Amino acid sequence: MERMTESVAVIGAGSWGTALAMVLADNGHEVRLWGHNPNQINEINEYQTNKKYLPEVLLPEGIIGFSHLEEALEGVNTMVLAVPTKAIREVIRKINSIRKEPLTVVHVSKGIEPDTLLRISEMIEQEFSVNILDSVVVLSGPSHAEEVSLRHPTTVTVSSKNMNAAEKIQDLFINQNFRVYTNPDLVGVEIGGALKNIIALAAGITDGLGYGDNAKAALITRGLAEIARLGIKMGASPLTFSGLTGIGDLIATCTSVHSRNWRAGNLLGKGHKLQEVLDNIGMVVEGVRTTKAAKQLAEKYDVNMPITDVLYDVLFNDVNAKDAVDLLMARGKKNEMEDLTNVLEGDLNFVNGDNR
Repeated sequence: MERMTESVAVIGAGSWGTALAMVLADNGHEVRLWGHNPNQINEINEYQTNKKYLPEVLLPEGIIGFSHLEEALEGVNTMVLAVPTKAIREVIRKINSIRKEPLTVVHVSKGIEPDTLLRISEMIEQEFSVNILDSVVVLSGPSHAEEVSLRHPTTVTVSSKNMNAAEKIQDLFINQNFRVYTNPDLVGVEIGGALKNIIALAAGITDGLGYGDNAKAALITRGLAEIARLGIKMGASPLTFSGLTGIGDLIATCTSVHSRNWRAGNLLGKGHKLQEVLDNIGMVVEGVRTTKAAKQLAEKYDVNMPITDVLYDVLFNDVNAKDAVDLLMARGKKNEMEDLTNVLEGDLNFVNGDNR
């Protein structure tokens, strides 16, 4: 079947926005890639490169760079929002001031807003003018931008309150290198994508401390239980956490040098201070902000999240990383089956409609 093509705006010319722009361009779409740095946009248009974020990649000709938001959005019905969580409200307010026609918004960031404790789709719904926002779709899963830009096999998930919109986005992105599934569990997809960054920070710390694979395997496994406990309380399906945006994203982010969160944790484990680490990474490390939000959510929903608790102390209370890991290991005796039973009960409750 011949693919229908369209103009799509990608808002955010970082590594992930650029990689997704490449997927869309490979599929024959006209891609309008917006970034706030005119020099970067000039480089994209003149040399077909974005060396700061994807130094080894030549961009397809279907990508056109824009430094003016109004020009980037002209004539498009679908917008991919690929900016850090902390910039989302500011960008949407600018769009509200220049846009009149409805948009389908695909958000591809992974985080939770501290204090409001809103997921990104909720932030978007709250901030967008009602007459502009058509549907919100989330695209998430184990997907390092560096590998997507090299067209390595990648599989992701899309979700939305409007599954017709999700299926449209599935068709927009899917190709032989970039496989896209749908999942109706919007809460679970967003929670899994956001909270895996916390566990990746912790996994980086254990690697920085030199603790090896045993410690990391335990951390990933117990981290997944922690994410699922909170997600179920928030209304997610437990099945989602055994899928791409749960264990899949967790494995990729906790084990790869491509992961900013793992790299940040690794530096923390080697004794560097947080601000020094953030300066060294040079890009947004979403897990830092999300740790603060997750701790607040754990308190709100009365969920036990020991990894989040000790990581919060490392990040914000200047607790030594080794002391924090030792504290985790010294916790009281537990029965692993209790967690698995709770997840199973959550699954049954979700199926029966009691997913409060």
